[in-house]
Amino acid sequence: MGQQFDVVVIGSGPAGYIAAIRAAQLGLKTACVEKWKSPKGEARLGGTCLNVGCIPSKALLESSENYERVTEKFKVHGITASGVKLDVAQMLERKDRIVAKMTGGIAGLFKKNKITWLQGHGRLLGGDANAWQVSVEGDKGAETVLAKHVIVATGSRARHMPDVTVDNEVICDNEGALAFDKVPARLGVIGAGVIGLELGSVWRRLGAEVTILEGLPTFLAAADEAVSAEAWKIFTKEQGLDIQLGAAVTGVRRGKKGVVVEYQPQDGSAQTLECDKLIVSIGRVPNTEGLGAETVGLKIDSRGFIEVDDHCRSNLPNVWAVGDVVRGPMLAHKGEEEGVMVAEIIAGQKGHVNYATIPWVIYTAPEIAWVGKTEQQLKAEGVAYKSGKFPFAYNGRALGRDEPEGFIKMLADAKTDRILGVHAIGGQASELIAEAVMAMEFSASSEDIARICHAHPSMSEVMREAALAVDKRALNG
Repeated sequence: MGQQFDVVVIGSGPAGYIAAIRAAQLGLKTACVEKWKSPKGEARLGGTCLNVGCIPSKALLESSENYERVTEKFKVHGITASGVKLDVAQMLERKDRIVAKMTGGIAGLFKKNKITWLQGHGRLLGGDANAWQVSVEGDKGAETVLAKHVIVATGSRARHMPDVTVDNEVICDNEGALAFDKVPARLGVIGAGVIGLELGSVWRRLGAEVTILEGLPTFLAAADEAVSAEAWKIFTKEQGLDIQLGAAVTGVRRGKKGVVVEYQPQDGSAQTLECDKLIVSIGRVPNTEGLGAETVGLKIDSRGFIEVDDHCRSNLPNVWAVGDVVRGPMLAHKGEEEGVMVAEIIAGQKGHVNYATIPWVIYTAPEIAWVGKTEQQLKAEGVAYKSGKFPFAYNGRALGRDEPEGFIKMLADAKTDRILGVHAIGGQASELIAEAVMAMEFSASSEDIARICHAHPSMSEVMREAALAVDKRALNG
């Protein structure tokens, strides 16, 4: 038998590598199994998020926003630029440098914390409460290691459409959409979710004519309705994204020069969309194939998720699962919290995740972020609530940054004033939402935030004004 560990983590995305680091910090002998390789064949940690997801997409978002600022938005500041050129190759090279730095940083953290990186595909062979056998199938063959505890963190992958071949050259998922060698004149996107909106907005800013086909009749259904309505207005009327709701895609085929998408809009007519590139972003599915679940009896539900309890225990003793491979939102930070929780429980501590305070963020421009309940959820649950809303248009810092769009909305219990949800659309919403998360973790009231002194001028003042507005006493609006 091979090496023996207290904890073996399968997968090194945010959920997995954080679980491994926390376990090692707590004195547990830890290993992490990862098979990912870069296009050049280099072994890499970080999983989808760092390699072809969160990190590279945010790098391109920033590049595209800078390009649009120079070509369009700086004019209002009295700054006019001429001879501006777009170098897509350099933009992609910058993105790749950031990815390499981040993934290399995880390797450094593994070394610092004495975590063994087992390169290859991890598979459960069998075991019990005493020890689990994990096969690591790498380039040089397979080895079997023993683990007292196994944490499955195998993440997710893009959901593909039936009978549609994703080649990541013309028909792409998130991976291919991050590597276009030039700006497509016409870009089609199937799916108006987080990935579709973020990547569609990247290439729109760089000059593509973007059409997004969304099968659902509603836009951003998970967000608060006021946020969805504001986002719809900004993205379609002000920014020029062509988003078609209730569009049922009936066929996708390669054309002479690109892709032809056949679809039925809400009126039931037959329509076609011709584009040079197509991004398929219809959600993600958990990676549970090849894990050995059938062999060892690990329970997986009908959607492919590993069944776990509130503390991420599976049905097998000492086998845990975290991140995108289990129930709940597919968010990197949610997976990280679960990884920390499981490592601490294994070490005998009282690890816990408050799923009610997991923030959501969409990195469009303006950004969208929220935590807690939406107004429509509170209505459906029959909860009596108060609402306060304040626009960025009344905020001096937002005006100075030329980011007047959007607002922050706060929902609080009608009797206790406890904050139930906070919803933001506007500049730096991804950063501003952290105050709301902390407030909700401490069971704060809207009055608590209203009484806290916020720096002036700052974007965070809008959070305070929204809290004041709950009691109908906003000071600046």
